[in-house]
Amino acid sequence: MRKTALLVIIGSILLVLAGCSGTGGKDGNTLVVGIDDKFAPMGFRDENNNIVGFDIDYAKAAAEKMGKEVQFQPIDWSSKESELNSGRIDLIWNGYTITDERKEKVLFTKPYLSNSQVAVVLADSPLAKLEDLNGKAVGLQSLSSAADALNASPLKDQVKSVAEFKDNVLALTDLKTGRLDAVIIDEVVARYYMAKEKGVFKIVDGTLAPEEYGVGVKKGNEELLKQLQTAMDELNADGTAAKLSEKWFGEDKVLK
Repeated sequence: MRKTALLVIIGSILLVLAGCSGTGGKDGNTLVVGIDDKFAPMGFRDENNNIVGFDIDYAKAAAEKMGKEVQFQPIDWSSKESELNSGRIDLIWNGYTITDERKEKVLFTKPYLSNSQVAVVLADSPLAKLEDLNGKAVGLQSLSSAADALNASPLKDQVKSVAEFKDNVLALTDLKTGRLDAVIIDEVVARYYMAKEKGVFKIVDGTLAPEEYGVGVKKGNEELLKQLQTAMDELNADGTAAKLSEKWFGEDKVLK
């Protein structure tokens, strides 16, 4: 009997601890946002190691509208849906492309930004269009929408090799050192690095796939999705989203 009672007590303690570690912070008033902290200009670390970016500012503004605190949690982007479904994060919000496959795993807000997958090469490269990648070595971020776009394109069977990297920074580094001929990457990210490192990169003509960004919410949490969408709609209506877009992109790119 004592052993049984002890097991019951231990089980009760574990249940309490599990409840304390659930999503939304200990008091239910904190949104934990999963990000790739090397995905400029959406979410990344500045020279002082602070997490900054368009999506970071957008999430902060939305959380304020919702009356919640926000915490940014860098995650392994290849495990983002697992992090969400486990309850370790509440939202995936960092240039997260809406796809049919992902819709089976998570709930999405309405699209808030348009994007496309492009090929980046060195500025002095003779490659000028997507077709020129035939027989070339390309790189991309592992388990990203760039990988999905390439896999769905005839180009996949035409390139010589495809190297996968943990993040875009590593892929672009291999491009600069000559180990790659091109990197498949989000256009918004490509243009950020082109502006940051002027004269280093260029985008070849053509796009692999048009796409749209949304925020991912755990399936079954329709209430959080509704609250978040309302906040995002309000940020659109009061002009906040447009101002954030102009800050990071130099123009209003937010979808209405």
